[in-house]
Amino acid sequence: MTVQLQDTKRMAIAQKLADMKAVQNFLISNEQKFISATSDPDIRERLQSMLEDDRKNLGIIETTIIQYGNPSEPDSTTEETLKQAQKMMEDSKMSLFDKMSKHELLKHAQVMKGLLVHKAAQVVGADIEVAITPLNTVNFENRSHQEQLKGILEVLGTRELTGQDPDQSVWSRVQDAMAALSGVFGSAVSRTKDDVNILEILRADHRKVDTLFAEIENTSDAKKREEFFGQIYKDLSAHSEAEEEVVYPAIRAQFPEVQHLYNEQAEMKQLLEAIKSSNGSDASFMTRVKQLKEMVQHHVKEEENDMFNKFQQTMNEAQMEQVSKQFKEAKSRIQQSMAS
Repeated sequence: MTVQLQDTKRMAIAQKLADMKAVQNFLISNEQKFISATSDPDIRERLQSMLEDDRKNLGIIETTIIQYGNPSEPDSTTEETLKQAQKMMEDSKMSLFDKMSKHELLKHAQVMKGLLVHKAAQVVGADIEVAITPLNTVNFENRSHQEQLKGILEVLGTRELTGQDPDQSVWSRVQDAMAALSGVFGSAVSRTKDDVNILEILRADHRKVDTLFAEIENTSDAKKREEFFGQIYKDLSAHSEAEEEVVYPAIRAQFPEVQHLYNEQAEMKQLLEAIKSSNGSDASFMTRVKQLKEMVQHHVKEEENDMFNKFQQTMNEAQMEQVSKQFKEAKSRIQQSMAS
């Protein structure tokens, strides 16, 4: 029997993340249209700020999906909901108030999807909690946007009904609500950078696989061991291929010792395949997993202590963000290929 690489619970979470990406793209499209549709400078400014947040949050969702390591497609219900919403947004008979009311409901749905992923992660595996940590920022900002949209809707609705503006205390109430949210979501804050740099991405990958090894060691259930190893197999395979395609070539001139890292990963790939052909109840399974863990930890130590220093010495933040973008593109392509 061969170790299974698919886990239905993990794939269900993957689909929810794909739903979030589809909705996020739609939210961005709406906000661009809303900005063009209103001449109110205050509303335009708030929508522009929201749009900038949502563009960054799309990047966070994409990074989370790649970090999670189980590519999926949106649920058919989500796709149908977005099709219907798109028709509404294109309907010239619908007022800006009506369209933004629907937009606020989609923001709410996005928050609930993000919170549901977090709750599911607590049940399925600690490694998922590590992978989806960046969603805290997305959830916080979407809730914050909801409060701002309520204020905008109050202004637009009052104007439609009376031709006059509401009491301007609406915005102070919005600010109070947003301040209260910071206490609920804790340390979640907006990212100021357009993307995470390559060192942050690699560290996140390293921490996730550490967690997966711990999960294998903490269970005697052979099926769960197989599930956790299945995720290790997918994560390490995609991570190493993307490193060899993007990261190692980017640093080779400044760090000739990188060839040693290629050699170590070749050995790890061989061991991954050997474990994959066994099952969680085999006597040799845990022995090989322990051997793999030691190899990975040694490899990670060399990367984080030596290679990372070379990156910091030779590349600025913008350059490291560019390598990160290329790494994520390569890793996503590899993950898609593995899933097909």
